[in-house]
Amino acid sequence: MKIISLLIAFCLTCVVTGCNTIEGMGKDVEAAGDAIEKKASENKNY
Repeated sequence: MKIISLLIAFCLTCVVTGCNTIEGMGKDVEAAGDAIEKKASENKNY
């Protein structure tokens, strides 16, 4: 029973960590897209 509890805790930790990583990556990609869009708008008039 103790081994099963440890295995479940390990799996849940991996899932939570994975979600945070993917969420963080999504925010980074979104920020990069916003920066590109801003620069494109600034240079549109040239």
